[in-house]
Amino acid sequence: MRQFGWLLMLILTACTSAQISQTLGDLNKSVGGNQPLTTAEVAEGLKEALIKGISTGSDQASQLDGYFKNPQIRIPFPPDVKRVEDRLRQIGMGSEVDRFILTLNRGAEDAAKEAKPIFIAAIRQMTIQDAWGILRGDQNAATAYLKRTTSTQLYEKFQPVIANSLNKVNATKYYGDLVGAYNKIPMVEKVNPDLNDYATNKAMEGLFLLIETEEKKIRENPAERTTDLLKRVFGSVK
Repeated sequence: MRQFGWLLMLILTACTSAQISQTLGDLNKSVGGNQPLTTAEVAEGLKEALIKGISTGSDQASQLDGYFKNPQIRIPFPPDVKRVEDRLRQIGMGSEVDRFILTLNRGAEDAAKEAKPIFIAAIRQMTIQDAWGILRGDQNAATAYLKRTTSTQLYEKFQPVIANSLNKVNATKYYGDLVGAYNKIPMVEKVNPDLNDYATNKAMEGLFLLIETEEKKIRENPAERTTDLLKRVFGSVK
């Protein structure tokens, strides 16, 4: 692992083509073998690592209770209308609120099944220079890159998926019923927040968090590098 840390320090200094070539040569000397790594292979290794993280994260999120029973990504009642939840519980509608929160997370779990190809398509567009920048970056550099370059596009594609999923599990209906009941209470300020926007952003945040966790595992733990290319690129040497 000390040797791996040395290799990463070399990679962190690479920024020009000449430096990349030098670092690649040092990496090949350490990894050894008859087939030296190329810059294209390094880029593919980074893409493979990201796809692995996305696949694992998406699969975790899309399982039953993938969101609901994971405290790190569980989607709560929209915080900007927390007073709605509190007031409804006060008047004996706590079970209805709980049912909505469950269906909200069920919608995210269902939508997560459709997230994987959207993320993967974005990763495959990554350039060699992007990949080297990620290797030079922090432990969450790949996730940060993905979040920075794809969030707008992902939101546009993911929002209708979330909307469909929320409708499928009746979360939209339950939320409309709750807000309607609240708005009928005398002397309260009426609310009508955008549930789909809230659920889309929270579902994406949860997926990015899971992907970041998987990226860290691949960087730190050789056992997580499950293909030959990942092992070679990340220098799984003792």
